[in-house]
Amino acid sequence: MSAILRKAEAQDAGLIFEFIRELAIYEKLEHEVVSSPEKVSEALFGTHPRVFCDIVERIEDNGDMTPAGFALWFYNYSTFNGRHGIYLEDLYVRPAFRGLGFGKMLLKSLARRCMREGLMRLQWQVLDWNTPSIAFYQSLGAKLHAEWIGCRVEGEALEKLGS
Repeated sequence: MSAILRKAEAQDAGLIFEFIRELAIYEKLEHEVVSSPEKVSEALFGTHPRVFCDIVERIEDNGDMTPAGFALWFYNYSTFNGRHGIYLEDLYVRPAFRGLGFGKMLLKSLARRCMREGLMRLQWQVLDWNTPSIAFYQSLGAKLHAEWIGCRVEGEALEKLGS
């Protein structure tokens, strides 16, 4: 099956938001989505974007393109190594297109970016119950780091900490 990978463009903000909602539904976290196409547009295509997005589209027999998935990412930094890396915030392939190599295409593109830019790593998180994704990531050579526990301060706790 043929596909292309491309950098997201401003007119893709609505599509990217659709992907985000679909991912949230899959992860049983739809109730946490408070973003909007406008917020996505500002973050990705505003004056100083700090997050980036790649889109994979299937090439149909008639030449039309069908959006199949996306990768939303940003640069991070390792103080121990003194080098940047890429943090993959979201990777999502629509169910109808899973198993066709589109997720691997997105990850390979980010790995190539790391190599081209001299970055030290590509990293992301996966929910512990998401065994299909865990198996897929491990098949690509990803290692799970169970010794690192994710931390987050948000909402009222963030306001309290920041005051």
